[in-house]
Amino acid sequence: MSSKRVVWNEEACIGCRLCQVHCVTAHSRFPGDVLKAFKLDPQRPVPRLVVEETGPLSFALSCRQCEEPECVKSCLTGALGIDRQTGTVKVEEARCIGCWTCVVACPYGAIRAGAGDHPVASKCDLCGETRSVPACVEFCPNEALRVEERGV
Repeated sequence: MSSKRVVWNEEACIGCRLCQVHCVTAHSRFPGDVLKAFKLDPQRPVPRLVVEETGPLSFALSCRQCEEPECVKSCLTGALGIDRQTGTVKVEEARCIGCWTCVVACPYGAIRAGAGDHPVASKCDLCGETRSVPACVEFCPNEALRVEERGV
């Protein structure tokens, strides 16, 4: 089985946060329309990646799709697991109770608390259910993000 993850080139990242905008849009009720995703979706999701900035250095931080993920080991309900076909670490939102042990366990800070009435863990899923290329990668104007495939 091979696994994919998003990797970044901090030298090409300008900190524009378009990766976050398109991530939110891709996971909204209006996946093809940025304006509707931000203006009309009452449950607008949080971005599943974070842009970190320190002085002139910036980069997008997202799930590393670990081979032996600490977040999965720490999950009290089994809501986090590895998709056997793709190797992607995924959140089963219906099982998540919002205890945030996964947030604490992730050594990369790549899991966030979701929004809405039932906040659940939110992390990069590589847009696997809806897109062939993650939205953050597709819409990065400087090609600072790319998908890396690796053997697992």
